[in-house]
Amino acid sequence: MLESLGALTGSPWIYVVVVVSVLCDVFVPVLPSGVLVITAATAAAAAGTNSGHVPRDVPDMLVLTLCAATASVLGDLLAYRLAWRGGERFDRAIARSRRLTSAQERLGAALQRGGGALVILARFAPAGRSVVSLGAGAAHRTVREFLPWSALAGVAWALYSVGLGYFGGQWLGATWLATGVSVLALFGAGAAAAFMMRRPAPAT
Repeated sequence: MLESLGALTGSPWIYVVVVVSVLCDVFVPVLPSGVLVITAATAAAAAGTNSGHVPRDVPDMLVLTLCAATASVLGDLLAYRLAWRGGERFDRAIARSRRLTSAQERLGAALQRGGGALVILARFAPAGRSVVSLGAGAAHRTVREFLPWSALAGVAWALYSVGLGYFGGQWLGATWLATGVSVLALFGAGAAAAFMMRRPAPAT
């Protein structure tokens, strides 16, 4: 059944595809980067369970995690720098959306208080990563304020996604059921993160 997950998971190119997908989904949030990471991790975990060791033709868990986390941070920084240089164009685009304006204000306040956990939360919410990275750049938040939280967000998201695929593969094998259950858990985390981000900020 491992073959049914696709020949890509048995090729070193899986790392390149993961990096490109995660790097770009800050600009195109519909890219299935999380699904791709989960599928690769499921294949690796199930192969190790079935054979007693992980064969060479499946992704390495550590490398997969590092690729996903690194690409996540690099994508955040790219969006941040583009928004920083965009100046008034990004400001006008954000001003036209009440949601983006509110998100930018909350982000700025959170970063000033050292409460950049909002950046981590947004990494799991649909399009939240885009809103936060572009908002931080458009608001000219400093790299020192933004980068550490972006790195933590990337690592947390990568560990969670790879972990879902790993445990799904361990429990259910390399089946579409395992991948589907893991993807539902990823979407569940995204829905919870989106709900928490929509909650009004506490009064100070």
